[in-house]
Amino acid sequence: MSEHRGEMVSPGIFQRALGDDFARLHPMLQRRFGVGVGAGYGCVGTGIMTDVRPGPLWTRLFLAFGATRNIMFPERGRNIPFQIDNYAYIDGFGRETVTFVRTMSLRGGVRRRFDATMVWSDARQRVVDYLGTHQHLAVDLALSVTRDGGLRLVSGEQRFYEGPIAFRFPMLLSGRAVLTEHYDDARERYVIDLEVRNRRFGRLFGYRGEFTCTFVDGTDAPVTAKPYREERRE
Repeated sequence: MSEHRGEMVSPGIFQRALGDDFARLHPMLQRRFGVGVGAGYGCVGTGIMTDVRPGPLWTRLFLAFGATRNIMFPERGRNIPFQIDNYAYIDGFGRETVTFVRTMSLRGGVRRRFDATMVWSDARQRVVDYLGTHQHLAVDLALSVTRDGGLRLVSGEQRFYEGPIAFRFPMLLSGRAVLTEHYDDARERYVIDLEVRNRRFGRLFGYRGEFTCTFVDGTDAPVTAKPYREERRE
């Protein structure tokens, strides 16, 4: 249990995933990844994606399709303004859920989103990340703390769900995501780096950015940050 405003509250999904290692995170990362229903606050980050890097040309069709469901996108660019919204809420199946909605403002007025909603799975004993607007793709996540108090997140098995259809997504056709985030004390900013790679074909997508955070009161997410459809299967 952790303490918030003098009350004992249940740990959030990231505290459950990291266990005692949560205390090894930099204090500003503890605050950011302490977002949860029990904690009673959310986090809104604003900053710049210094580099957005899709894979080779042949991946653009795949990324363009993903953009229709807010899962990656084909554009590249530098110094792109973005916002990341982390809110906690209880979904329709009674699970504590945390949003990771990244909105990027590209040239020409184009806006792209990269949506994810994360839950703690008792059955899998790990965080499960649902990607996109319809939670069709469920991804196992392994979380760890880096030597400098940062957070490292690595994706694992992926499963596709749609109506009666359910299957394990072959990694040959997908990618392994590695995300790291740390806090730069000198510049008072969070720094984030994501790389999605296919074991045979190399990089599929990636970005690097930096941002500051505003912590907002509340225990529910705005409708605009929630998925259009929720998936019970983990």
